[in-house]
Amino acid sequence: MPSRRTVLAATAGVTSALALGTDAQAGARPHDTKLRALVARMSLEEKVGQLFVMRVYGHSATAPDQADVDANLQQLGVRTAAELLEKYRVGGIIYFSWAHNTRDPHQIAALSNGIQRASLGLPRGLPVLVSTDQEHGIVARVGEPATLLPGAMALGAGGSRADAREAGRVGGAELRAIGIRQDYAPVADVNVNPANPVIGVRSFGAAPEAVAGLVAAQVKGYQGAGVAATAKHFPGHGDTAVDSHYGFPVIEHTREQWTALDAPPFRAAIRAGIDSIMTAHIMVPALDPSGDPATLSRPILTGILRGELGYDGVVVTDSLDMRGVREKYGDARVPVLALKAGVDQLLNPPSIDVAWNAVLAAVRAGELTEARLDESILRILRLKAKLGLFERPYVSDAGVERVVGIRRHLDTADRIAERTTTLLVNEGSLLPLSRRTHRNVLVVGADPTSPSGTTGPPTAVLAAELASLGFTATSLSTGTAPTQALIDQAVAAARGKDAVVVGTYNVTAGSTQRTLVARLLATGVPVVAVAIRNPYDVAQLPEVKGYLAAYSWTDVEVRAAARVLAGRVAPHGRLPVPVQRADDPARVLFPLGHGLTYEP
Repeated sequence: MPSRRTVLAATAGVTSALALGTDAQAGARPHDTKLRALVARMSLEEKVGQLFVMRVYGHSATAPDQADVDANLQQLGVRTAAELLEKYRVGGIIYFSWAHNTRDPHQIAALSNGIQRASLGLPRGLPVLVSTDQEHGIVARVGEPATLLPGAMALGAGGSRADAREAGRVGGAELRAIGIRQDYAPVADVNVNPANPVIGVRSFGAAPEAVAGLVAAQVKGYQGAGVAATAKHFPGHGDTAVDSHYGFPVIEHTREQWTALDAPPFRAAIRAGIDSIMTAHIMVPALDPSGDPATLSRPILTGILRGELGYDGVVVTDSLDMRGVREKYGDARVPVLALKAGVDQLLNPPSIDVAWNAVLAAVRAGELTEARLDESILRILRLKAKLGLFERPYVSDAGVERVVGIRRHLDTADRIAERTTTLLVNEGSLLPLSRRTHRNVLVVGADPTSPSGTTGPPTAVLAAELASLGFTATSLSTGTAPTQALIDQAVAAARGKDAVVVGTYNVTAGSTQRTLVARLLATGVPVVAVAIRNPYDVAQLPEVKGYLAAYSWTDVEVRAAARVLAGRVAPHGRLPVPVQRADDPARVLFPLGHGLTYEP
């Protein structure tokens, strides 16, 4: 690991020029005069690069696997992260599990150090702001042995701002230890549309003020741990039935509805001192009638976010390779229009070469001024300085061992998760299951791919936890769309059991998960269900006499649900969203705040 002396030398005078000292370590904004002097020494090409946050394949900054070299050559025109930094001078790099950046904590730390070393070794080299999407719950890029915490809707069900803040603190401390300084979390969207295909349980819930309080708590938790939090997706992605990865959602809220419903969590995040805010690739005609996505809307980003809400931190786009931002304009226009709208960081364009050259050409042609770039670069450098990157860009293996996945953090995750599990239905006091009367349990149901590098699959995790609690438990994966053969197999396996636990996942009117549950109920064996994603499943299965909502199929939430099923802990969660009737969506089946309990 390079010494501090080596780091200072590698920055070629940048650190000493900033002379941040103890003020930066305490999180204070450094004197802008020094940062402006730093910007003034940058070439135009370096300035353009500083605006981009880019993906890159590989577990190493200089020696990735050949398949990752090939992917980089095909998509980026470079072989490695080090070459990407040298060619484009990008200011940030985003980690993805599918890009093979996140194998294990020590590897991630080494990758982060390699990235910093490559960038700081360049002429006028600057530290890199490394980011990722670590929302926890169903969206996480860093898996075990790092600590994985309950996701947003689970925390919404728990209703504890203290738990939300502690989850942010633990998650933030572990990210910082592996060199990730910007987290694209928390989600500040208010999920009022049960059909929302992209937000759902990533949201804290449907009540704006409750969401606002939890968002602010998570911001304080993450940033108190030295990681930049990012409230997303401005101006609010909670009421859409279209996924902006694949289409262009339109939010039909009036200006009054937006103010009352969508704005409060973002206002709360700003009051809490949020470091960055991510834009949404959505159209909101009441805020901007032009038909442009919010990411490219000056009325929304500069007029409302900067002007009305008074936000002067970093604005980052959602990924620019998503269809929602690409439908109206070509890939060369999108980054230019985003900067003109008021964006600071351009995240993950489809082609870095096209996007980088488009911004460079726009400045040379006078469409964008260099002064406009300087505004954004100053915000980015302020954030890097606040995070201590100029003085402490590297992390250590000792720090990884001391912080990541430690028992105290894992225990914290378990305790928080236990306070989120929600008991929706308990007819005839079926729950908790008794080892005397329901010892022999079959666990069946959906086994979606693990969202965050947990052990999985959820049926096996649930069965193993029940077994550890004294039950005889076996598991059978029937999938999200069970076939007739699997349904028959599950019914046969249920015979002679004392109870069946079914994990349900996004059940719809036509889902064969309904057939599976109906056939199991027909055996006469008591059937309990656990919604392992959306709590709305319960409306599709009204015959089930015992129903829990776990809000995610990550191990920490599945294990907590098992402890509630077994009566080891009492259910404390309350629905953070209302559940409508399946046969009459205009009527509420379970209201906001519904939740049953029993004595453990």
